[in-house]
Amino acid sequence: MPATFNHTIIASRDRDESARFFRELLELGEAPSWGVFTNLQLDDGVLLQFAAPPVDIQMQHYAFLVDDDLFDRAYRRLLDAGIEHWADPHMRRPGETNTEHGGRGVYFKDPSGHAIELITRPYL
Repeated sequence: MPATFNHTIIASRDRDESARFFRELLELGEAPSWGVFTNLQLDDGVLLQFAAPPVDIQMQHYAFLVDDDLFDRAYRRLLDAGIEHWADPHMRRPGETNTEHGGRGVYFKDPSGHAIELITRPYL
């Protein structure tokens, strides 16, 4: 069997708040949760597991490939919630989206301070 990506743990100050943020933003269904994890599952089967770590949270970067319709809806949710966002990863173009790689993209932070990117076209 070829290697595929199965799951990742996303460190969260409040695992339920973080899971709710992603569930609403990306229109994800709930997945069974257990132990210290609040789980969401992407359409391709990848499991996002949110957990409060026993140490300080270090910022991570997570990028999600979405279609144009979901990008529009998610971007509207960001605007409606007043979430600061940028067109670039260096946060030098506030309040904008980009048209890199033949698609659109936006950067923002989740409730735990992770750098999140939504893109409509893969880089490769």
